Amino acid sequence: MEFENYTLGSDFILLGLFSSSQTSRIFFSFIFVIYFLTIIENTVMILLIRRDFRLHTPMYFLLSHLSFMDILHISNIVPKMMSDFLSGRKTISFAGCGFQVFLSLTLLGGECLLLAAMSYDRYIAICHPLRYSILMNEKVSILMAKGSWLVGTINSTVHTAYALHFPFCGSRAIDHFFCEVPAMLKLSCVDTSHYERGVNISGIIFLLIPFSMISASYVQVLLTVLQMKSSEARKKSFSTCSFHMIVVIMYYGPFIFTYMRPKSYHTPGQDKFLAIFYTILTPTLNPIIYSFRNRDVLAAMKNIIQINFLHIK
Repeated sequence: MEFENYTLGSDFILLGLFSSSQTSRIFFSFIFVIYFLTIIENTVMILLIRRDFRLHTPMYFLLSHLSFMDILHISNIVPKMMSDFLSGRKTISFAGCGFQVFLSLTLLGGECLLLAAMSYDRYIAICHPLRYSILMNEKVSILMAKGSWLVGTINSTVHTAYALHFPFCGSRAIDHFFCEVPAMLKLSCVDTSHYERGVNISGIIFLLIPFSMISASYVQVLLTVLQMKSSEARKKSFSTCSFHMIVVIMYYGPFIFTYMRPKSYHTPGQDKFLAIFYTILTPTLNPIIYSFRNRDVLAAMKNIIQINFLHIK
């Protein structure tokens, strides 16, 4: 059988998230606002952490990396999606698609590991506060951040190279709003089951194991909180843990469901809906849940506003 293989010189077509209906225009406006807010929130978070010495702790150091990952991730997807909707052009080059896959997998994988590191930090801070400076210091946090970037990049390089070497036959239309591996595999005219097993192994390493670690950490945190004598402290800790777990489930749940199902069980509408959670919604919610509800962050923000805008010392 002769395959019509689309290589470096060929373009793909991203069918996108929107149609030309009035409802889609409203949804497009909503996505644009979400993107704008995400960039502002995460940029402010990074600047606050860099400028206020009270936020120079391992937790906020990891949060600054999370914010940077979120900025890169949503910027890798949403501007192209908005540009396609406004211009009516939906093509993306083979190289452009490959870059989108590589950066997306790097950031998704890195963020999975980073969220696990952050949950470990909270576990040590609440369950073993006297040992915090030993178990979770500056060197450990730097190692965790570097490890998340490095392991995420290595995993992404392998999967990007492997996924793009398949021959893509017939239709070049990817029924998605960005180049995502499960959607691209549907265009391949060869058996990809062997590669899908490799995806499942990566899913165990980057999804199931970190999610299990995060869940175990927060269970231990809640058990410790229950032993607190102060009802106000218990209430605050329960609220914080609940919001953290909601965001974690919103991120890992759709991600696991998308990448750890067989190709035959995927439907375009379902995959696009699930991808919205871990590509658009969670980057917007992360700064709010992890940072802007925190008293130290609010105090740092108030201090910077007073010094730089109101000139109050």
